[in-house]
Amino acid sequence: MNHHINDLIALFDSEFSISENTRLIRGGDEPIYLPADASRPYHQIIFAHGFYASALHEISHWCIAGKERRLLEDFGYWYAPDGRDANQQAAFEKVEVKPQAIEWAFCIAAGFQFNVSVDNLSGVDVDRDAFKQRVFEQVRHYLAVGYPSRAQKFIAALAKFYDRDEKLKIEQFALNSNKSTVVVDDYQPLSATAADSDALGLESPCNV
Repeated sequence: MNHHINDLIALFDSEFSISENTRLIRGGDEPIYLPADASRPYHQIIFAHGFYASALHEISHWCIAGKERRLLEDFGYWYAPDGRDANQQAAFEKVEVKPQAIEWAFCIAAGFQFNVSVDNLSGVDVDRDAFKQRVFEQVRHYLAVGYPSRAQKFIAALAKFYDRDEKLKIEQFALNSNKSTVVVDDYQPLSATAADSDALGLESPCNV
């Protein structure tokens, strides 16, 4: 299956450029979210290097950011770079679980390989399997109660475009089988913060 970034940009913009005044933009080295301002009449989700995986990851963060956070650059997050200590890494992983659970669903809907991101090459050792398990448990929760509304809308759009079933099943998210689409790597995701995502005004499936 071919995954062209221009298709993804067009698909996202067709779903959200009018309803959310938000566009997906190909960027350079660093992904960033930029809210509309006097010089830019629309919000921008800027992803790195034209990478399909980067675009899905940045969209997943946008899908759980609340209305107030979507008015802030990078949703008001700060980012501790590679080389985090144990406390910083724990904080990073805590706020990455929900976005990566959404990103995983996007990948299933699009038939694209999912990469679990831990992103701390030169810092404290990371228990990647434990983090992957937490992402999986969040997937299980979303499948039971529903994904956030914008995430669900994009899952449906991806599934329709790639001619796949939008009704996702837990079996599609297998952790350790030949059918698994999981690969653990060190792709750098969007900025993270030390606080719990719910305390940041991020949205839940009930209030998106």
